[in-house]
Amino acid sequence: MNFLEEKILLDGVIKEGNILKVDSFLNHQIDIDIMRQIAYEFQRRFRGIKISKILTIEASGIAIATLLGNLYDVPVVFAKKSETANSTDDKYVSHAYSFTHKKMNNVFISKPYMHATDKVLIVDDFLADGQAMHALIDLVHQAGGEVAGVGIAVEKGQQQGGRILRGEGYRVESIAIIDSMDWQTQTIRFRQQPERKLENAQLKAL
Repeated sequence: MNFLEEKILLDGVIKEGNILKVDSFLNHQIDIDIMRQIAYEFQRRFRGIKISKILTIEASGIAIATLLGNLYDVPVVFAKKSETANSTDDKYVSHAYSFTHKKMNNVFISKPYMHATDKVLIVDDFLADGQAMHALIDLVHQAGGEVAGVGIAVEKGQQQGGRILRGEGYRVESIAIIDSMDWQTQTIRFRQQPERKLENAQLKAL
Protein backbone atom coordinates (compact mmCIF):
# COMPACT_ATOMS: atom_id res chain seq x y z
CA MET A 1 0.00 0.00 0.00
CA ASN A 2 1.45 3.37 -0.98
CA PHE A 3 1.45 6.67 0.93
CA LEU A 4 -1.67 8.09 -0.76
CA GLU A 5 -3.72 4.93 -0.28
CA GLU A 6 -2.78 4.97 3.40
CA LYS A 7 -3.80 8.62 3.70
CA ILE A 8 -7.15 7.95 2.01
CA LEU A 9 -7.89 5.09 4.42
CA LEU A 10 -6.89 7.26 7.37
CA ASP A 11 -8.66 10.52 6.53
CA GLY A 12 -10.96 9.89 3.55
CA VAL A 13 -14.73 9.65 3.99
CA ILE A 14 -17.04 7.75 1.63
CA LYS A 15 -20.42 9.37 0.98
CA GLU A 16 -23.52 7.75 -0.48
CA GLY A 17 -23.46 7.86 -4.26
CA ASN A 18 -19.89 6.65 -4.77
CA ILE A 19 -18.39 9.93 -3.55
CA LEU A 20 -15.01 10.00 -1.83
CA LYS A 21 -14.33 13.08 0.28
CA VAL A 22 -10.65 13.87 0.71
CA ASP A 23 -11.07 17.56 1.39
CA SER A 24 -9.19 17.35 4.69
CA PHE A 25 -5.89 16.89 2.83
CA LEU A 26 -6.26 17.13 -0.96
CA ASN A 27 -8.91 19.45 -2.38
CA HIS A 28 -9.98 21.87 0.36
CA GLN A 29 -7.44 21.80 3.15
CA ILE A 30 -4.07 20.87 1.66
CA ASP A 31 -1.55 18.58 3.35
CA ILE A 32 1.75 19.88 1.98
CA ASP A 33 3.66 16.72 2.86
CA ILE A 34 1.21 14.62 0.82
CA MET A 35 1.46 17.11 -2.06
CA ARG A 36 5.25 16.85 -2.00
CA GLN A 37 5.05 13.08 -2.18
CA ILE A 38 2.55 13.21 -5.06
CA ALA A 39 4.79 15.61 -7.00
CA TYR A 40 7.89 13.48 -6.49
CA GLU A 41 6.00 10.33 -7.44
CA PHE A 42 4.82 11.87 -10.71
CA GLN A 43 8.35 13.06 -11.46
CA ARG A 44 9.67 9.56 -10.78
CA ARG A 45 7.04 7.83 -12.91
CA PHE A 46 7.59 10.16 -15.87
CA ARG A 47 11.38 10.09 -15.56
CA GLY A 48 13.13 10.42 -18.90
CA ILE A 49 10.17 12.11 -20.62
CA LYS A 50 10.77 15.66 -21.79
CA ILE A 51 8.31 18.09 -20.20
CA SER A 52 8.06 21.79 -21.06
CA LYS A 53 4.78 22.64 -19.33
CA ILE A 54 2.43 21.36 -16.62
CA LEU A 55 -1.31 21.69 -17.25
CA THR A 56 -4.24 21.25 -14.88
CA ILE A 57 -7.78 22.59 -14.43
CA GLU A 58 -8.98 24.90 -11.68
CA ALA A 59 -9.08 24.52 -8.85
CA SER A 60 -8.08 21.35 -7.03
CA GLY A 61 -5.27 20.34 -9.36
CA ILE A 62 -3.38 23.61 -8.98
CA ALA A 63 -1.54 22.70 -5.78
CA ILE A 64 -0.24 19.43 -7.26
CA ALA A 65 0.69 21.13 -10.53
CA THR A 66 2.57 23.94 -8.77
CA LEU A 67 4.81 21.64 -6.75
CA LEU A 68 5.42 19.51 -9.82
CA GLY A 69 6.24 22.58 -11.92
CA ASN A 70 8.77 23.53 -9.26
CA LEU A 71 10.47 20.13 -9.61
CA TYR A 72 10.61 20.37 -13.40
CA ASP A 73 11.31 24.13 -13.35
CA VAL A 74 8.69 24.70 -16.05
CA PRO A 75 5.59 26.93 -16.26
CA VAL A 76 2.29 25.74 -14.83
CA VAL A 77 -0.93 26.57 -16.67
CA PHE A 78 -4.42 25.95 -15.32
CA ALA A 79 -7.45 25.92 -17.57
CA LYS A 80 -10.16 28.30 -16.35
CA LYS A 81 -13.84 27.46 -16.10
CA SER A 82 -15.32 30.93 -15.92
CA GLU A 83 -14.95 34.18 -17.79
CA THR A 84 -13.79 37.31 -15.97
CA ALA A 85 -13.66 40.97 -16.94
CA ASN A 86 -10.05 40.62 -18.07
CA SER A 87 -10.48 37.33 -19.96
CA THR A 88 -9.04 37.52 -23.44
CA ASP A 89 -10.97 36.58 -26.58
CA ASP A 90 -7.76 35.01 -27.91
CA LYS A 91 -8.09 31.60 -26.30
CA TYR A 92 -8.51 27.87 -26.85
CA VAL A 93 -11.89 26.63 -25.60
CA SER A 94 -13.18 23.13 -24.85
CA HIS A 95 -16.09 21.67 -22.88
CA ALA A 96 -16.32 19.32 -19.91
CA TYR A 97 -19.31 18.04 -17.96
CA SER A 98 -18.85 18.34 -14.20
CA PHE A 99 -20.40 15.41 -12.35
CA THR A 100 -19.74 17.22 -9.07
CA HIS A 101 -21.67 20.34 -10.07
CA LYS A 102 -24.00 18.62 -12.57
CA LYS A 103 -23.37 21.08 -15.39
CA MET A 104 -21.38 21.60 -18.57
CA ASN A 105 -18.38 23.88 -18.19
CA ASN A 106 -16.53 25.80 -20.86
CA VAL A 107 -12.82 25.52 -20.08
CA PHE A 108 -10.23 27.69 -21.72
CA ILE A 109 -6.56 28.64 -21.94
CA SER A 110 -5.34 31.96 -23.31
CA LYS A 111 -3.40 31.26 -26.49
CA PRO A 112 -0.11 32.87 -25.39
CA TYR A 113 0.23 30.21 -22.66
CA MET A 114 0.13 27.07 -24.84
CA HIS A 115 2.24 26.51 -27.95
CA ALA A 116 2.85 23.94 -30.67
CA THR A 117 6.33 23.34 -29.25
CA ASP A 118 5.03 22.37 -25.80
CA LYS A 119 5.32 18.86 -24.41
CA VAL A 120 2.66 18.87 -21.73
CA LEU A 121 2.22 16.78 -18.60
CA ILE A 122 -1.43 17.01 -17.52
CA VAL A 123 -2.20 16.45 -13.84
CA ASP A 124 -5.32 16.49 -11.69
CA ASP A 125 -6.55 15.31 -8.30
CA PHE A 126 -9.30 12.95 -9.53
CA LEU A 127 -10.10 10.92 -12.63
CA ALA A 128 -13.60 9.43 -12.99
CA ASP A 129 -15.28 9.47 -16.39
CA GLY A 130 -12.47 11.50 -17.95
CA GLN A 131 -14.52 14.50 -19.10
CA ALA A 132 -12.16 17.13 -17.68
CA MET A 133 -9.10 15.25 -18.87
CA HIS A 134 -10.39 15.01 -22.43
CA ALA A 135 -11.10 18.75 -22.37
CA LEU A 136 -7.50 19.45 -21.30
CA ILE A 137 -6.14 17.12 -23.98
CA ASP A 138 -8.30 18.91 -26.54
CA LEU A 139 -6.85 22.28 -25.48
CA VAL A 140 -3.29 20.99 -25.92
CA HIS A 141 -4.14 19.60 -29.35
CA GLN A 142 -5.81 22.86 -30.41
CA ALA A 143 -2.51 24.59 -29.72
CA GLY A 144 -0.63 21.93 -31.68
CA GLY A 145 1.19 20.70 -28.57
CA GLU A 146 1.98 17.16 -27.47
CA VAL A 147 0.51 15.37 -24.45
CA ALA A 148 3.50 13.73 -22.79
CA GLY A 149 1.45 12.02 -20.11
CA VAL A 150 -1.41 12.20 -17.62
CA GLY A 151 -0.79 12.12 -13.87
CA ILE A 152 -3.71 11.47 -11.52
CA ALA A 153 -3.69 11.45 -7.73
CA VAL A 154 -6.86 9.35 -7.29
CA GLU A 155 -8.46 7.34 -10.08
CA LYS A 156 -11.91 5.83 -9.68
CA GLY A 157 -11.09 2.56 -11.38
CA GLN A 158 -14.71 1.42 -11.39
CA GLN A 159 -15.50 4.27 -13.78
CA GLN A 160 -14.43 4.44 -17.40
CA GLY A 161 -12.11 7.44 -17.63
CA GLY A 162 -8.80 5.67 -17.10
CA ARG A 163 -9.70 2.76 -19.37
CA ILE A 164 -10.74 5.08 -22.19
CA LEU A 165 -7.65 7.28 -21.96
CA ARG A 166 -5.29 4.31 -21.89
CA GLY A 167 -7.19 2.76 -24.80
CA GLU A 168 -6.62 5.98 -26.73
CA GLY A 169 -2.89 5.54 -26.25
CA TYR A 170 -2.22 8.05 -23.48
CA ARG A 171 0.16 7.19 -20.70
CA VAL A 172 -1.89 7.51 -17.51
CA GLU A 173 -0.17 7.20 -14.14
CA SER A 174 -2.51 7.13 -11.15
CA ILE A 175 -1.04 6.95 -7.66
CA ALA A 176 -4.16 5.47 -6.05
CA ILE A 177 -6.68 3.50 -8.10
CA ILE A 178 -9.94 2.65 -6.36
CA ASP A 179 -11.59 -0.51 -7.62
CA SER A 180 -14.54 -0.38 -5.22
CA MET A 181 -15.82 1.42 -2.14
CA ASP A 182 -18.79 1.03 0.19
CA TRP A 183 -20.19 4.02 2.06
CA GLN A 184 -22.10 1.85 4.53
CA THR A 185 -19.04 -0.06 5.73
CA GLN A 186 -16.56 2.74 4.87
CA THR A 187 -14.35 0.23 3.08
CA ILE A 188 -12.20 0.82 0.02
CA ARG A 189 -10.47 -1.71 -2.22
CA PHE A 190 -7.48 -0.38 -4.14
CA ARG A 191 -6.05 -1.83 -7.30
CA GLN A 192 -2.73 -3.44 -6.45
CA GLN A 193 0.29 -1.47 -7.62
CA PRO A 194 4.01 -1.86 -6.96
CA GLU A 195 4.96 -0.19 -3.68
CA ARG A 196 7.32 2.72 -4.16
CA LYS A 197 9.00 4.69 -1.39
CA LEU A 198 10.60 8.11 -1.52
CA GLU A 199 13.83 8.94 0.24
CA ASN A 200 13.66 11.39 3.13
CA ALA A 201 16.16 13.64 1.35
CA GLN A 202 13.77 13.97 -1.56
CA LEU A 203 10.85 14.92 0.64
CA LYS A 204 12.86 17.67 2.32
CA ALA A 205 13.99 19.19 -0.97
CA LEU A 206 10.84 21.29 -1.40
